[in-house]
Amino acid sequence: MKRVLIAGAGPVGLTAALLLLRQGVPFTLIEAETDLPDDLRASTFHPPTLDMLDTLGVAAPLIAQGLISPSWQIRMHPDGDRAVFDLAAIASETGHPYRLQCKQSVLCRILLDRVVAEGGDVRMGIRLEDVAQDDDRVIVTARDGDGGAHRLDGDFLIAADGARSVVRGRLDLPFEGKTYPETTILATTRFPFHDHLPGLSNVNYVWKANGTFSLLRLPDLWRCSLYPDGEETIEDALQPASIARKLQEIAPSAEGHGVEEIRPYRIHMRIVDAYRHGRILLAGDAAHVNSPSGGMGMNGGIHDAFELVATLREVIDGAPIAHLDRYTRRRRPIALNEILTQADRNRARMQERDPARRREMLTELQRVAGDPATARAHLLRTSMIDGLRKAEAVA
Repeated sequence: MKRVLIAGAGPVGLTAALLLLRQGVPFTLIEAETDLPDDLRASTFHPPTLDMLDTLGVAAPLIAQGLISPSWQIRMHPDGDRAVFDLAAIASETGHPYRLQCKQSVLCRILLDRVVAEGGDVRMGIRLEDVAQDDDRVIVTARDGDGGAHRLDGDFLIAADGARSVVRGRLDLPFEGKTYPETTILATTRFPFHDHLPGLSNVNYVWKANGTFSLLRLPDLWRCSLYPDGEETIEDALQPASIARKLQEIAPSAEGHGVEEIRPYRIHMRIVDAYRHGRILLAGDAAHVNSPSGGMGMNGGIHDAFELVATLREVIDGAPIAHLDRYTRRRRPIALNEILTQADRNRARMQERDPARRREMLTELQRVAGDPATARAHLLRTSMIDGLRKAEAVA
């Protein structure tokens, strides 16, 4: 039986590992870190992703540790005028008509535990250094924390090693796109915004005077995405006093908001030209990165893993290796036209500063949310179901 190498123990690599394991395909997964990180990364799971994970038996334990969110909204602050999108409108199209708010690290832990318990070959603390291939195999060289060298041979390599992919770098692949000018500042707090802002959903994208913020609720805290005000520098915006002032503007509190974590990050929109390079296949952030507005990055990577493993299985069963090009044909246009483009539009909408234009946008969104047919169409697209159906139709 052919062996698959996997680089990266994030949600994409671990999903691919469990899929391969369940299909009886040998694999070796290497991960540079010695343990899974627990920091805040992606936190939204869309309905079709939960449907997919359910086929692996991991949706139920994930849902048990997350927060079911039947609606999401775009709203004005401070008046609270809003457009609310209720995912019950697509209940006939999915077994999970809601977003699940849960840290991606929870899924990674569930997946890793399953893979290890079922005998999968996972090697933590092994950092990939180089990769080579010929017509018959892929050779990975790596090093452990003690400096020990490792060589792994496989028939294929799945590069799921993230936005700073070593594999992509070693292949010297262009990663075309752009970096957005603004810096997002993530602040987490256990402050109960839902008790202070009427009609709040668990997922909220909000316009404020001359700016924007978002509030995403997790089971035990809120994630607040904030931005520098006006001419405020990044350094000043990261100061606790600036964070406190912005949170007071959102929901005044005499006791303060008890901020637990402050982390700045830049947002990129980039994609490789092809997901397959010989016997090496890129997936998730190694292949494409996008604005987090809409929560589609991690979900798209998990969708990559399902499509990739299904295609790999057909090649292992005898299809010609060129059949792997179907993976690019199915997934890259969806990433470009459905994920990156939609996330870019979401970001541009929330960066709009003209009050009149904002009001026009909100009025249109309220019209869409209020009409059953248009709401359903909008939710099929924003929940990523449309994109998956388009991909499946590609030969």
